[in-house]
Amino acid sequence: MEPQCTTRQGQVRGRESATTGVTSFLGIPYATAPRFGAPVAVEPWEGVRPAVAYGPTAPKAPYAPPLDALVPENVIPGEPGESCLNLNVWTPSRGPGARLPVMVWVHGGAFANGSGSTSAYDGTAFARDGVVCVTFNYRLGAEGFCHLDGVPDNRGLLDQIAALEWVRDNIASFGGDPDRVTVFGESAGAMSIGVLLGMDRAKGLFRRAILQSGGAHHFLTPASARLVTARLAEKLGVAPTAEALAGVPAGLLLPAQTELRAEIVARPDPSLWGEAAVNLMPFEPVRPRLILPGPDRGVDLLVGSNREEYRLFLVPSGRLDLLTWDRLRATARAYGLDPGPALARYGEARPGAGAGELYDALVTDWFYRIPAIRLAEAVPGSYVYEFAWRSPRFGGRLGACHSAELGFVFDRLRDPVYAPMLGEDAPQGVADAMHGAWVEFARTGDPGWRAYDRDTRTTMVFGAGAGAGAGSGDGAAGATVAEAVADPGAATRAVWEGLR
Repeated sequence: MEPQCTTRQGQVRGRESATTGVTSFLGIPYATAPRFGAPVAVEPWEGVRPAVAYGPTAPKAPYAPPLDALVPENVIPGEPGESCLNLNVWTPSRGPGARLPVMVWVHGGAFANGSGSTSAYDGTAFARDGVVCVTFNYRLGAEGFCHLDGVPDNRGLLDQIAALEWVRDNIASFGGDPDRVTVFGESAGAMSIGVLLGMDRAKGLFRRAILQSGGAHHFLTPASARLVTARLAEKLGVAPTAEALAGVPAGLLLPAQTELRAEIVARPDPSLWGEAAVNLMPFEPVRPRLILPGPDRGVDLLVGSNREEYRLFLVPSGRLDLLTWDRLRATARAYGLDPGPALARYGEARPGAGAGELYDALVTDWFYRIPAIRLAEAVPGSYVYEFAWRSPRFGGRLGACHSAELGFVFDRLRDPVYAPMLGEDAPQGVADAMHGAWVEFARTGDPGWRAYDRDTRTTMVFGAGAGAGAGSGDGAAGATVAEAVADPGAATRAVWEGLR
């Protein structure tokens, strides 16, 4: 008999895998999305709704080459009027009384790409290990994050809250415990969680949070967001209003978004774009100021980054070898640093490194590592990790780049989606350690190493000793796949002291 569960909107029918014993329910609507409006409740349905295929993804432009061949992405079109706000559940099929921990994934994609509906984020391994896993889609780009008078800001975040409310109200039917929800995300997904941690509407919807390669530091102030909106409307030849933009078909809106970002990259002038001139993301959460959560939030945190994040944006395009020292110094100034002493410190930590390699280190720290550390400092008892396994791709130069940890976290190293980034022989031992730590954190709030504090700054480093393409699953013979280290990168971390 095909498995069925009852939600507040109606019954759904899933599919059980005979090989894994895991039951999946795919494409369940959790809200509907009026264009540029807040998400609203789904109308109840009669009968049993099939939930055996992924639902439509949010409208988005494709990644530009060469990223389109490296980053997990897919497009599932929907029928006219069908909502992209749907989610997927994987459960060990232990019945509604199981009360298992729950993990809810928030995908990345610079707030303009990505979806929860891809094999890359299949939750089977989590369900196999006794966790109910949920992934979902949310609105992207201008529809999710463009600042417009008369409609709510951060509609993509409101979608995320609606998905978490669905989990609170329905996950017990799938064997999950609504009081043991861990939200985890990467890149824009982690940045989203960083904002959710400070939003009253999200309070109580999750007990734990894992932020991979993203914190709470990247957002647009309302003034900057208005600059972006004005230029987008100008490009489309319409008024900068919700009503006018709602009349623009997605086929015109999406190319305009892509062109807008290209303009920012070509001319990163803060007088034109505000904060978007520095972080190069025209559509992201809008908030008046940085708000870091405190210990009173009642959420356990696991945060971290990859050792060479920005190589994803430098190596495949060839930019790593083209960056100049002038560009490196200008970037340091834009980040609020004195280029002379700051870059000297980075050079001492990487003897013989060229301008491109130091640029990767600098931007990796500003965009990813330092925001993670600031979150851990703000919430005592947090745990910090670093992903250090270096991909063999591009002659080994791709390194421990942005999003390289995803296949390890989901324990899906053999999924063909990850092969272009990880190669064919990524070490299973690192996946066992990393995926296992995520599961244990969701279960207990303790991933298995000492919490971070300003004295020891204990950080679990995954994969530093495994070797690129080490083979046979466990990395090189005798290699350490996970090791707790005191304050890795201490010298360059100190460059940012006093800057927030």
